[in-house]
Amino acid sequence: MRQAAGNRDRGVSESVDQNHPLEAIDRDTVDHLLACERPGDQEITDLARLFMRYEPFPGAASLRNDLDRVLTFWGLSREELNSKARALWSAGFRPGQSEADGVGSGFDAQQSDSP
Repeated sequence: MRQAAGNRDRGVSESVDQNHPLEAIDRDTVDHLLACERPGDQEITDLARLFMRYEPFPGAASLRNDLDRVLTFWGLSREELNSKARALWSAGFRPGQSEADGVGSGFDAQQSDSP
């Protein structure tokens, strides 16, 4: 409490722009989204989750502005984005999976005669 009062006396704002611990990692994802003209399932869910992560965060203004730019570029509203993301999750989509993940050759599951 004494520290906060001292900061106010020196003109330090209590709403300091904070650095999010995942901002550097998420910046790579946002840069990918900015370059994406036709979003797929992964991109839709990435954008939705990043909005959820950064919307209440007191900082990362540049990243949040870029999220808004992506949404505008894709021609979506937040409601449309969230609706699409919910539909994907309801249909069984999970991040990092590809369409081929559910199909395998069965090679590693074959019975072996040796013990």
